[in-house]
Amino acid sequence: MLRCVRWATAVAAGLLVAGCSGGSSGGGGDEGKARSGQRSPSSVASAALPASLTSQKLDWGRCKATSDSAAPGDEWRCATLKVPLDWAKPDGATIGLALIRAQASGGSGKRIGSLLFNFGGPGGSGVSTMPYYASTVSALRARYDLVSWDPRGVGASEGIRCRSDKDIQSAESIDATPDTPAEETAYFQDAADFGKGCEKAAGTLIAHVSTTDTARDMDLMRQVLGDTKMHYFGISYGTELGGVYAHLFPKKVGRLILDAVVDPTADSVGQEKNQAAGFQRALDDYLKSTGQDPDQGSRKIAGLLKRLDATPLPTSSGRKLTQSLAVTGIVLPLYSQDSWPTLTSALKAAGEGDGSELLSLADQYNERDSSGHYGTTTHSQRVISCLDDKERPTLAETKKRLAEFEKISPVFGDFLGWDSAGWCHDWPVAGQWDTPEVSAPGAAPILLVGNTGDPATPYEGARKMADELGRGVGVELTWKGEGHGAYGSGSDCVDSTVNAYLLSGSIPKDGKVCS
Repeated sequence: MLRCVRWATAVAAGLLVAGCSGGSSGGGGDEGKARSGQRSPSSVASAALPASLTSQKLDWGRCKATSDSAAPGDEWRCATLKVPLDWAKPDGATIGLALIRAQASGGSGKRIGSLLFNFGGPGGSGVSTMPYYASTVSALRARYDLVSWDPRGVGASEGIRCRSDKDIQSAESIDATPDTPAEETAYFQDAADFGKGCEKAAGTLIAHVSTTDTARDMDLMRQVLGDTKMHYFGISYGTELGGVYAHLFPKKVGRLILDAVVDPTADSVGQEKNQAAGFQRALDDYLKSTGQDPDQGSRKIAGLLKRLDATPLPTSSGRKLTQSLAVTGIVLPLYSQDSWPTLTSALKAAGEGDGSELLSLADQYNERDSSGHYGTTTHSQRVISCLDDKERPTLAETKKRLAEFEKISPVFGDFLGWDSAGWCHDWPVAGQWDTPEVSAPGAAPILLVGNTGDPATPYEGARKMADELGRGVGVELTWKGEGHGAYGSGSDCVDSTVNAYLLSGSIPKDGKVCS
């Protein structure tokens, strides 16, 4: 895929896989407080929902294979939920959301209800991811039905594809860190073209795929599934979605886990700065683990990227490793400490003139298979985030910030600085908020899990989410670890604390630390 800079995640096949731009650049994660602008729209027309929606019966049947994933095992069943296209017009047109479920294994006497999962992105497919993630949360299935879904605009739920595979690959030549007026023109033209492609593919749906829309979908889902309270497990972007849900429906909050927490006080530029700091921190930790001085190691990698900007490296596939693809290949292994040796090998090969390993990592991140087909997670991510995010930085504003970005990270700063301007440039619909509203007075306690070494959603976001949720609502759990997310990452302390909360309602002391 072309520039892959807005780094956010979904969990698939036991690997942390990031969603990034299928067109121009981007950036996900959050940092920096911005309260002067508009907050999220917290309400739409609140007319009672028609019985055709609230009383619908889900027809659970065997799940089918898709172009991107095989059919899951027999314990999984799939269905389609009807939701309003426009939540301001609940009696109007509807769209279908694809759901997947494995029923609780412990018997009806032990069952608590449904546990909904969102794995991040935005744009990650819950239908394809849930079966792979089920082994990680197997203890939870004793008392919950494991449920996930493809949010609107994603996968089997009116999934949006903005570009053809051919056009995506050809755009790999666009420089994500333009150095000349001609490169700047090409960069912004590519961003505008991508937005036009999304508008053409999505039609009216492009204005109805926001996080707020999806949070409202979740509450209808809760009702149709027969649950009086919402029990939810959100990862990465899924934590922002969970916070927005809690704000809209505080009295419906049951047991909510938010792992790898997005900072809700950040505007879109703050998100980019936060990720620059987070990935640089993870890279520093990686370099220390290999016995290198972080400053020297970062300068060496930055030098490699600068050389690639002028002269891409050859690969065994015949494609070229560009600067943009290289930085994407560096990003992927930072999501999990288990992948750090892969990064060592790829950097060594690139230093010796072979870009094949970094290109392979970039292709994994960009969902490109061996036949040259790209997945659509990246497209959905951009459509959703550009409807959410109100800010549209200009070229002049971006250039003024580049030095600040580069100071934050000599490796990732330049990419994320430019990305703040390119991600939603000339987008066909206006964004809805500067920062999401997540205050949830009166909600039941929500458990937030922060990982001190998290690259994509840096640790500081958990405390900020707790503060924004409000006194007595946000409860913070810290893991001193590496990689994106904490649950299922090897900490018995984290896993047992989360399980106790979800299975028995045991709330840990705010500020508990697992090392």
